[in-house]
Amino acid sequence: MLPNVRRTTISGIAALSLAMTAAAPAHAWGKKEQDLVKGLAAAAIIGAVILNNRNSQPATTQRYTQPQYQPPAQTYRAPASYQQPTYQPSYQQPSYQSGIYSSPAAQAFNRLSAYERRAVQTRLSNWGYYHGGIDGSFGPQTHRAIMAYAGDTQGTNQLSTTAGAYDFYAQLIG
Repeated sequence: MLPNVRRTTISGIAALSLAMTAAAPAHAWGKKEQDLVKGLAAAAIIGAVILNNRNSQPATTQRYTQPQYQPPAQTYRAPASYQQPTYQPSYQQPSYQSGIYSSPAAQAFNRLSAYERRAVQTRLSNWGYYHGGIDGSFGPQTHRAIMAYAGDTQGTNQLSTTAGAYDFYAQLIG
């Protein structure tokens, strides 16, 4: 800041000295000529001060610059290819939640004829042991009904073998 003040002062003194030397013979001039010389001297001094201030101060105003467009980088992409999905059907034996379907009572029941299977379910339903549909298939309700009837009459030991289950069904159908 101090060098700026020094420059301004020096340029102001130089402008005044020029104006004084030029104005000395101007006493013979009229009032308008003298005012003209004073105005030119003042303009020179103010111009020098403004010029010094502009050159010494850093630019504080920011200017807008348009961003340059940069195209995106080109990357190689292989063309998409479609592959027909392959379907391979497979059958899985259903896994049952308990061993009732592989028990000797179930095996013997499933080997009976459809008429005999419905007859077993009908008899158990008539006696109040079976509450499902008379469809001739061995399921959890049929299993519970057979086990309950066997427990109330002859005991469930007879149903532990396939031969004993056949005898049980033969006596049930009767």
